Amino acid sequence: MTDSTASSSVQRSLMTAFNTAEQRQSPYKHWRLHELFPVDIARSISTLPFEPPVIDDTGGRRETHNDSRRFFDQDAINRFPTCRSIAEAFQSAELINTIQNRCGLSLAGTNLRIEYALDIRGFWLEPHTDLGVKKFTMLAYMAEDPEHVQWGTDIYFSKEQHAEQVPATFNTAMIFVPADNTWHGFEPRPINGIRRTLIINYVAPEWRNRHELAFPNTPIAPV
Repeated sequence: MTDSTASSSVQRSLMTAFNTAEQRQSPYKHWRLHELFPVDIARSISTLPFEPPVIDDTGGRRETHNDSRRFFDQDAINRFPTCRSIAEAFQSAELINTIQNRCGLSLAGTNLRIEYALDIRGFWLEPHTDLGVKKFTMLAYMAEDPEHVQWGTDIYFSKEQHAEQVPATFNTAMIFVPADNTWHGFEPRPINGIRRTLIINYVAPEWRNRHELAFPNTPIAPV
């Protein structure tokens, strides 16, 4: 499969997933997507030569260890066809239009940021909202370990009141538009393996860490 064919296949699969997403209102408006990527692409993510960072307690924040974080940045896109096909799909005008219509927002002027999070035993994440420069958030679950379904995102009614744990079924995702009530995190619990998550955001122009972006010089055009 050529790079352009793979990107088109990923784009079609994502558009179907968005168009058939299950909308939920509690604890805040979010959507759950299934069969996110073509299976061969989804499984190839785990073969990328990225190793989980060996880190101490994160203190409940990913930015505690920024130097060890992995992104589908320009280097990864140029080196790995899987990274390229996924990034190009999320940059495409057709998918952007689908996301905007499904979620009722405008992404014009934002930039695509895709983090490949590899979390191991000891990881946890305090409740937070993503409110600010992140204009859209997708948490895509890509692990196939025996216990992976238990490694989903925790969502909350408030910072103090837990609502539920989203099942981390392989090749599914939850999405939301960040607001002051979109509390989510990861409660401390055993991770016997590698929790693999793609964290996909469209971020505002003032995002400072430009090296993390998939296409730092190409903001999303109006659709």
